[in-house]
Amino acid sequence: MLVVMQAQATEEQVRAVCQKIEALGYRAHSMPGAQRTAIGITGNKGEVESGSLEEMPGVQEVIRVSKPYKLVSRDTKPDNTIIKFPNSSVTIGGHDLAIIAGPCGIETRDQAFTIAERVARAGAQFFRGGAYKPRTSPYSFQGLGEEGLKIMAEIRDRFGLLIVTEAVDYESLELVDQYADVIQIGARNMQNFSLLKRAGRARKPVLLKRGIAATLEEFLMAAEYIMSEGNYNIVLCERGVRTFADHTRNTLDLSIVPAVQRLSHLPIIVDPSHGTGKRNKVTPLSRAAVAVGADGLIVEVHHDPDRALSDGMQSLFPDQFDTLMAQVRQIAAVLGRSISKAAEPAVLAGTSSAGTSRQSTS
Repeated sequence: MLVVMQAQATEEQVRAVCQKIEALGYRAHSMPGAQRTAIGITGNKGEVESGSLEEMPGVQEVIRVSKPYKLVSRDTKPDNTIIKFPNSSVTIGGHDLAIIAGPCGIETRDQAFTIAERVARAGAQFFRGGAYKPRTSPYSFQGLGEEGLKIMAEIRDRFGLLIVTEAVDYESLELVDQYADVIQIGARNMQNFSLLKRAGRARKPVLLKRGIAATLEEFLMAAEYIMSEGNYNIVLCERGVRTFADHTRNTLDLSIVPAVQRLSHLPIIVDPSHGTGKRNKVTPLSRAAVAVGADGLIVEVHHDPDRALSDGMQSLFPDQFDTLMAQVRQIAAVLGRSISKAAEPAVLAGTSSAGTSRQSTS
């Protein structure tokens, strides 16, 4: 069920409706929009008796949401969600494209700083790097753990780049929540429902990657798990699905971008690195992703990919990333969008190396 408040409803009226919903034994999810506030109701086994809610001050109507993903749906919130960050003008969603770039894994401090300097200079606003690496082989590089998170916190202070990194379990999520600006949930964990719920209790934005064989509905339902716990700051990410094709690591499904945007208010970005697994395909697919309407890109970049400890074959050289940025800027302009600059390091000088404070959604 969904309670739609009147445009002129006050904060007190919204709060009163939420309290009433919770008194009935349900959970209320208040999501302000540009024109109205909608309050989603979850925890109900059947249809909620709407009579007592419809008569409350400030309520316009109570409607039934038929889709299984209630909070993620545009029925609940018709306006696009825009993720904002403290002490920064950078957003995910809305007019500006978000560019997330960096190595697959944090290997050393020198390696991370060398790459961060180049992607920041090219115009990226976010630095990506794995401190925890879920690998197919237990003998492959597994990441530096908290040491890697500390290196990325230094990068934020030095270059003004916001940090995106993956949490693979409860223990790592606790640390990522302390150090990073965005918590990434990888494709392997898209349906790790206990981890999704834990991410929903964090208050950092969550970057949720599509599973390797996930349908659109399964993808949105995974986001619903996070939102149902109260975290409404979610970025969806298409990173390719597994098919019969052997000319590419995965098949990058760009058709899911407009499909998501029709059904959900959440922003969606594209990962052409994991989506193709081959360096020569990353830039063309980045161009296509921007053209199809994605809200941003997450791209792997390495200054010496032949010696990378993970995913070197799909990592761009810094000069190639420079070219990619120049091209996607031109495509973005055709669509009436742009790429905003990252915050100056001085703006973040007062930010603790243990991370930023709570993010908000408008």
